[in-house]
Amino acid sequence: MIPTWIVEYASLLARGLQTTLLILLIASVFGFFLAVLVALARISRNKVIAKLSLFYTSVTRGTPLLIQIYIFYYGLGSLFAQFPLIRGSFLWPYLRDGYWYIVFALVVSVGAYVGEVIRGGLLAVPKGEMEAASAFGMTPRQALLRVRLPRALRLLLPTLAGETVMLLKSTALASTIAVIDLLGAANVVRAQTLQVYEPLLLVAGVYVCLTFLIEALFAFAERRGTPVRRSA
Repeated sequence: MIPTWIVEYASLLARGLQTTLLILLIASVFGFFLAVLVALARISRNKVIAKLSLFYTSVTRGTPLLIQIYIFYYGLGSLFAQFPLIRGSFLWPYLRDGYWYIVFALVVSVGAYVGEVIRGGLLAVPKGEMEAASAFGMTPRQALLRVRLPRALRLLLPTLAGETVMLLKSTALASTIAVIDLLGAANVVRAQTLQVYEPLLLVAGVYVCLTFLIEALFAFAERRGTPVRRSA
């Protein structure tokens, strides 16, 4: 029999799950594009660009994510509130909402961590493949987009799966800045029903299921990419 508190708070938990999935999706997409740019900057022959990207990844990976979230939410949030022009603009409803700060913090984090992963993948692509692309008349940009980057991403699929799972777990930090994600919804249930452990166990089970789903999707993508890898 389904516990009464699950039935009573099902809609709240469902909205929390939706929020968690949206944060995961937005941070994954924008974080990935940022990571590609960071990876390209890290291997750039321009020393200034390479040094700046190294500084960004070092600072981001060298500080706890929770501290970064607090800096963005309490630091930037308080700063924006001091400007009447910003408070009166159409951006204010977004700038005062913790949701967008957690998304921004996660995008920044993904850009740094996955950027280093992609950099390693780009450097692991055999030089002979790039020489072959050049022999076929491809420009360096075409070779990067058509050969080097796709090849690196196929090699990195297992690692990217792990990074995505880590990102999923990091979304739980949204509850620390009053965002009602899945864990935030569970905390509301705990406070209102005095059920201390049961909501947490339910949420833990949901995270485990989502982890299995993510791993299955990446495993499927890896299997689909295997014939391409063998023929390369």
